[in-house]
Amino acid sequence: MAASNVSVASLLIEDDVRIRKLLKQVRTIAVVGASTKPWRDSYQIAQFLIDRGYKVFPVNPSYEDVLGLKCYPDLLSVPERIDLVDIFRRPEAVGEIVQQAIAVNAGAIWMQLGVSNEEAAKLAADAGIQVVMDRCIALDYRRLMH
Repeated sequence: MAASNVSVASLLIEDDVRIRKLLKQVRTIAVVGASTKPWRDSYQIAQFLIDRGYKVFPVNPSYEDVLGLKCYPDLLSVPERIDLVDIFRRPEAVGEIVQQAIAVNAGAIWMQLGVSNEEAAKLAADAGIQVVMDRCIALDYRRLMH
């Protein structure tokens, strides 16, 4: 679903009001780069999101399951619509993930703390997908969703 005449700035979410609204609307989250290792941020955040009532789909071709959930090799394999794609991958890998997110009509992209890719953000925004970059979803949730 391509957005015509929509600026990247209008779909790049950086303010608390819009982040809170996004976190309230989202129901399904694909955690790309999910890990089976409890000390990894992707594992802890996936568990955090599950504990908050979100339906989480771990995505990582290296695992069959994460946190007792079926793990999918890519976004294209997830059997339900994805409201938000939470990315725990290096910035150079984000472009391909965003292309898959566009293909599955995901509602939003969230690049975790330390992950920024302006080109991928523009690609997502051009497709009408909201983007959050270089922020921790758990920190924002704790701060904004009381």
